[in-house]
Amino acid sequence: MSSLTNQNIFTVSRLNSEVRLLLENEMGIVWLVGEISNFSAPVSGHWYFTLKDSMAQVKCAMFRGNNRQVSFKPANGNQVLVRARLSLYEPRGDYQLIIESMQAEGDGRLQQQFDELKMKLAAEGLFAQSSKRPIPEHPKCVGVITSKTGAALFDILDVLKRRDPSLPVVIYPTLVQGEEAAIQIAQAIGRANSRNECDVLIVGRGGGSLEDLWCFNHEIVARTIAASQIPIISAVGHEIDVTIADFVADLRAPTPSAAAELVSRDHSHKDQALLSLEQKLRSAWRHYLSAQHRQVVEFAHRLEKQHPRYRLLRQAQQADELQIQLQRAMEKYLAKRENTLSRAFYQLQLKSPVRQISQQQNKMARAEQALQDAMERKLLSFRHHIALAAEKLDAVSPLATLKRGYSITQNAQGDVISRQAQTKTGDTLVTRLMDGEIRSTVN
Repeated sequence: MSSLTNQNIFTVSRLNSEVRLLLENEMGIVWLVGEISNFSAPVSGHWYFTLKDSMAQVKCAMFRGNNRQVSFKPANGNQVLVRARLSLYEPRGDYQLIIESMQAEGDGRLQQQFDELKMKLAAEGLFAQSSKRPIPEHPKCVGVITSKTGAALFDILDVLKRRDPSLPVVIYPTLVQGEEAAIQIAQAIGRANSRNECDVLIVGRGGGSLEDLWCFNHEIVARTIAASQIPIISAVGHEIDVTIADFVADLRAPTPSAAAELVSRDHSHKDQALLSLEQKLRSAWRHYLSAQHRQVVEFAHRLEKQHPRYRLLRQAQQADELQIQLQRAMEKYLAKRENTLSRAFYQLQLKSPVRQISQQQNKMARAEQALQDAMERKLLSFRHHIALAAEKLDAVSPLATLKRGYSITQNAQGDVISRQAQTKTGDTLVTRLMDGEIRSTVN
């Protein structure tokens, strides 16, 4: 612990900053192929996504200035090839790729292989002008290496027949498209060299896509052309089509017909020589521009590492991150408030006067029904008791006595006469019988 100084102790911010500089300065440019997932395109115009394969994944950012060059709209599940710089997102400590270019995997892989082989062969000197063999001004025999059924062959033969019908032509048929084409082209070049019957060879085919012309971008074809003892003119596709074979060949013709014109004799030998020199100049100029372009790209890359734009882009990414967090927090807050309002509304409904009045009305209705049931039970009980009392009363009722043959005598005041002494002459008596009464006067 005594050997530690303040300079040996890192803060988290300083550590992440140092690691970011190490990643950006040491790794440089990397090519990566993978599947897009978690794709996000905020309003800032930047893209954020994850590249993954079956075993791992890495986070990526592609800023607005670069993603405008992408010719398709990325989506989750796309297989892509990307050119990127390795970096670190300091606020989270996550390492990530800063994507500079993106291509669909198929075309991107071919273009990457083309660039890699081109740089490799250029570094070995296969494109050097000093290694080019001169094209004979007056060839005695021309060899053509192409498809025997392709339009390129008929174009070449047509031009040769028109310009120099006496010039011998030897055709070495081969495939010029597909998986086996590169090997067959290399074998045809080797066969022409072993037979040594021609003093110039035209190797080519008609135009097509990068995939169609890919056999002329194989390393075996390039090295076979470079090793050929017979000068070779590359005549692949149209003028805009460029292959590895064009760089290695002793001369590049823009089309198969142009190649036939280059090797055929006519009255314009000077024009042919000028055209040849022009082609060489164009080839040398392309190589020079390619080398200068690589140097400019390297300088630009070194300059970009120090450019304030990258700090602004990192801050823009951080702003996007904060925006996403704010949006999530707002959504979470609004959801919580919505739940609170729902619970409050439910509680309010429980305590609503309308609900309570309804409950009290139901309670009163039940009480009223219970009271009515109780009254009916009470009346029934009373009727039962009255019936029993009536039976008992009937048993001792004077009426019952009258029914048995007795009678009751009362005076005018209604007093029952039970003794003779209660009467006197002239009193009116009422004798009550079972079925009526008899009025009489005492004599």
